[in-house]
Amino acid sequence: MSTRNLTRREFIRLGGVAAAAASLAACAQPTPTPAPKAPAATKAPEPTKAPAPTAAPAATKAPEPTKAPAPTAAPAAKYKEAPMLAELVKAGKLPAVDQRLPVSPLVLKPHDKIGKYGGTWRTALRGGQDDAWLTRTVGYDYLVRWDRDWTTVIPCVAESYTANAEATEYTFKLRKGMKWSDGKPFTADDIVFWATDILNNKDLTPAVGGSWAAGGKYLAATKVDETTVTIKFAAPNGLYIVRNATPDGQAPVQYQAAYCKQFHKTYADPAKLDQLIKDNKIDGDWVKLFQTKISSVPGTPINGRWMNIDLPVISAWVLTTPSGVQQPVKAARNPYYWKVDPDGNQLPYLDGIFFDYATDLQALALKAAAGEIDMMDRHIATNANKPVFVDNMQKGGYGFFETIPSSMNNMIISFNLVHKDKAKRAVFQDINFRIGVSHAINRKELIDVVWVGQGEPYQCAPRPTSPYYNEKLAKQYTEFDVKKANEYLDKVLPKKDAKGMRTMPDGSPLSIIWEISDTRADTVKAGPIVQKYLAAVGVDMQPKVMDRALMYTHKDAGEFDAMDWGGDGGLDVVLEPRWYFPYSGESQFAVFWNYWYNKDPRGKDEEPLAAPKKQMELYDQLKATGDAKKQEDLMKQILQIAQEQFYAIGIALPTNGYGIVKNNFKNVMKIMPGAWLFPNPGPSDPPQYYIDA
Repeated sequence: MSTRNLTRREFIRLGGVAAAAASLAACAQPTPTPAPKAPAATKAPEPTKAPAPTAAPAATKAPEPTKAPAPTAAPAAKYKEAPMLAELVKAGKLPAVDQRLPVSPLVLKPHDKIGKYGGTWRTALRGGQDDAWLTRTVGYDYLVRWDRDWTTVIPCVAESYTANAEATEYTFKLRKGMKWSDGKPFTADDIVFWATDILNNKDLTPAVGGSWAAGGKYLAATKVDETTVTIKFAAPNGLYIVRNATPDGQAPVQYQAAYCKQFHKTYADPAKLDQLIKDNKIDGDWVKLFQTKISSVPGTPINGRWMNIDLPVISAWVLTTPSGVQQPVKAARNPYYWKVDPDGNQLPYLDGIFFDYATDLQALALKAAAGEIDMMDRHIATNANKPVFVDNMQKGGYGFFETIPSSMNNMIISFNLVHKDKAKRAVFQDINFRIGVSHAINRKELIDVVWVGQGEPYQCAPRPTSPYYNEKLAKQYTEFDVKKANEYLDKVLPKKDAKGMRTMPDGSPLSIIWEISDTRADTVKAGPIVQKYLAAVGVDMQPKVMDRALMYTHKDAGEFDAMDWGGDGGLDVVLEPRWYFPYSGESQFAVFWNYWYNKDPRGKDEEPLAAPKKQMELYDQLKATGDAKKQEDLMKQILQIAQEQFYAIGIALPTNGYGIVKNNFKNVMKIMPGAWLFPNPGPSDPPQYYIDA
């Protein structure tokens, strides 16, 4: 492993993402797209040439007429495979490895050294909706991808790509002979099916917006030949390639047309489709069936990608047990995986992954401390847990790796600015209320108690190392001042009851339920402390810990008072502006304004106020240009409005994170970026992890 430390200032000037998009749009034959500038901890896994084929066997002499012909030697295989797959080939249950791999497999350079086949990666899932960990570990195989340092976008599923100067047309060259996990060819037809029959199908995708839209229309995909597909936009989309390297990039390569068509009204026999609806006990029509089996059902935890184990995939491992059913999830190696190491060994090295189902975070941490988790940071890597891990490190046989966070906040309190209760909406939308609450919180004490003194008071703002850092946005209203808190709150809710608690304008009690996911251990601990701070200024806010899936259901429906979450977008500012304006469904503070912006029918009657509406217009301009300087200027305007509006309340700037890794679990980077848009550990290449037994 590399032992070079990355300083925070070295790591990311992620405003460089804008430059990346501009660079791509400016050339018709781009080299790998530059993205956020980051330090080099390891070399990027540059695609290298596959091993040269072995020499063909020498021709044998023609047999004598009176003798039986001598058997010719079988040609040597070009590639090597896991012993368990070799046994299946020998038994006639699987084609030879050379037949399973594409003509030009992606050659993945190991982080440290060539690995060994075998073993199972032990990790865990938490709660009823932990699909993000599946995405981070199993699901990072897109048309393009980040390199391991989060500096550059490089080809992945696509061997290469080109773009026109206007950023309206992109052409991808796929890998000839690449296959899905069921052995069927992966071709341009699959991407065209996604674009035409899912993205541009009004029943499945009624709203136009997000990464795949420009000029008010979704992209169109055209098949040039079996391995070439062209993507066209109605207007410039300067962030398109970069978006494909984030988890958004799952969609174009997620749908095998041959499998999906049986659930699609355009292709399926009506009688068979009706029978499938009955057999799968679907309460709805073909759309609900398709969403359940293939994609996801809006407003629910249902996600076909992880719950339907029959769905063909292109990932290194294939789920053999479904997620979302409160049981461990197992994944087995994909015999058709299309990557090899420099020695020609088909990846992955590991036979499988075992995701234990955790119902208690403390129990999971103790399991990790006992050496029963091979590699993980999610859910367990808290400051409070670290002393326990240090104490048990030798006994548990593990060490640490470091994560450089893109997050700008450990804990954000979002009041629902579009609350269905008009009286609460009016209170929450009043900036004086939010400022008052912010001043009532003793951040330094919280940091000492919850984060063991690690961090500093901070609002929802780009990190100090970002080129978009705005000191006023980061530090405004972070001072603990009860007098100021009361002054601001008195402007909104001046009346109190006999107990000193503030009342609504109609005299009814102000009661706020603050929803916290049970996966958020630090906030669970902080909840009662914050409750005490606010009670001291007459605000009744009660923390309520719940399953993440339920919390997300409330969020998507806009049926909540206040919520907690972490602060994505501290470094990846341009790509992840969720806390700076109502950009996506993760913008908890105004989810219905996001629906309006993204033309989701749920937001048709919720036109945003003037300020967020202006930000949306600016971001649309940003997406439409390939000029890096113009993108930077537009993003700074968006952040200036965010400073003035103060949508949500931040608490503390995160310090570097960590994860644990068993001593015999190899090829794990010692230091890696940590973000959702760089869904670690995915870009560090789990297929090249191995166990040195």
